[in-house]
Amino acid sequence: MTDTIDTGIGNASGHGFLSRARTVAAPGFNRWLVPPCALAIHLCIGMAYGFSVFWLPLSRAIGITDPVACPNLSLLGALTTTSCDWRVSDLVWTYTLFFVVLGGAAAIWGGWLERAGARKAGVVAAFCWCGGMGIAAIGVAMHQLWLIWIGSGVIGGIGLGLGYISPVSTLIKWFPDRRGMATGMAIMGFGGGAMIGGPLADLLMKHFASATGVGVWQTFLVLAAVYFVFMMAGAIGYRVPAEGWAPAGWTAPTSAKASISRFNVALSDAHRTPQFWLVWLVLFFNVSASIGIIGIASPMLQELFGGRLIDAPGVLFTAFDDDQKKAAAAVGAGFVGAISLFNIGGRFFWAWLSDRIGRKPLFATILVAGALLYGLAAPALAGTTLGLFILVFCILASMYGGGFATAPAYLADLFGTKYVGAIHGRLLTAWSTAGVVGPLLVANMRDRAIAAGVPRGDIYPPIFWVLAAMLVAGFVANLFVRPVAAKFHMPADDAPRAVETVAGGTVAAETGTSPIVIFAWLAVGLPILWGIYMTLSKALILLK
Repeated sequence: MTDTIDTGIGNASGHGFLSRARTVAAPGFNRWLVPPCALAIHLCIGMAYGFSVFWLPLSRAIGITDPVACPNLSLLGALTTTSCDWRVSDLVWTYTLFFVVLGGAAAIWGGWLERAGARKAGVVAAFCWCGGMGIAAIGVAMHQLWLIWIGSGVIGGIGLGLGYISPVSTLIKWFPDRRGMATGMAIMGFGGGAMIGGPLADLLMKHFASATGVGVWQTFLVLAAVYFVFMMAGAIGYRVPAEGWAPAGWTAPTSAKASISRFNVALSDAHRTPQFWLVWLVLFFNVSASIGIIGIASPMLQELFGGRLIDAPGVLFTAFDDDQKKAAAAVGAGFVGAISLFNIGGRFFWAWLSDRIGRKPLFATILVAGALLYGLAAPALAGTTLGLFILVFCILASMYGGGFATAPAYLADLFGTKYVGAIHGRLLTAWSTAGVVGPLLVANMRDRAIAAGVPRGDIYPPIFWVLAAMLVAGFVANLFVRPVAAKFHMPADDAPRAVETVAGGTVAAETGTSPIVIFAWLAVGLPILWGIYMTLSKALILLK
């Protein structure tokens, strides 16, 4: 990567508008402006979780009311067919590409992000994510699946990777006193993106649907335009603190507090430490144990509880008529909505809690609790007590999200803050790997059980036990995490100070409110509240 890449548009001196130097905060900058900028980006790219809302409409993009099925269509043929409707199994490859490319992009370009700065990375993320959706819209209009894969899956996936890690290093540097809370706020936005984007996409598709189209390509274009505005606003709003800055009244932890390092570890050395790979395993097992089961949450609930979901006790899931299937699907959707809310809330709560009890104890807590819930509570409650079963999986979803949100702060504690964004990017390969392993494991175990004639109510306990074992493995990996050896420490930095002199002035972050701070939080807060309302309206069916 040449120096000119890191400089900013049209200026090789490193002082262009997008250069990192131009993002250093001016005197009096309020650090509470940075979290809504991060949320503006994460709420947009988080729509990746909500792309399932497009699968059914796209599966009848030609037939409009009913799919035009071609029984002998191969996956390769589906990429270029213009006469057959796509199957859902063809479309979900876009979802797989999202998270595989996300991890790869974050790992490959994480080092560039640290040099170029969060603003430039955020702008590139906006062009990739929104441009990818634009290419996907062309693919839908032309009925070319390969364009959807390349547009949203690959190019959009690059935007996901850069957008996901762009605020991590910045937030941790602005909030050294609340690392978990700061990253929890941003990563909560990624989990909440589908909560807003899913219902919005559904409304847009209904608006654009006609006798000749299902309204998906138009929806893609509208979402891309809206997301571009929000993501660019967030990227332009990014600021970094001056070197050595610290919040007033806060002092860096002493070396006696071994859980938080005073030293930085170079990006080139991070993967050479056992700590990196141990945390990699912790994240991998935590994600693998949850992502697969969350993906089939709705059918799992219907298969385990059958007619009890719709006031028809004794009726098996396989015996549902069409009306019963619709009623059960509505309950399943409510279950998914409840899981989504706990996943989002957990990202903030558990990360916030880690500031108080420490990152290693936090991971130990959620891994042990998760193993007990999967291994004992879930099998015992399956098909028996609906309310408690739902509560168990809501708690599990909260800890799944909490692990994501706490991981960046854990890395900062171990490796310092200088390259934490890039190190976090490499750690996300654990997420990409788990995003393949978890769903494949759960799906294969479920399919084999069904093929063997196992009753639907008996399919899931063995799956729960395997997932519990994965969390136990993660717990063991976490036990071995120790402070990074001194041989990997970079030369000691000057201790952070409460204020820093820059260009003859004093930089100290304001903490009070101002009109711009209020506006920034309203800009991201109102969509979040709308998304919560829409999700709650679906989840409330569980109380009926």
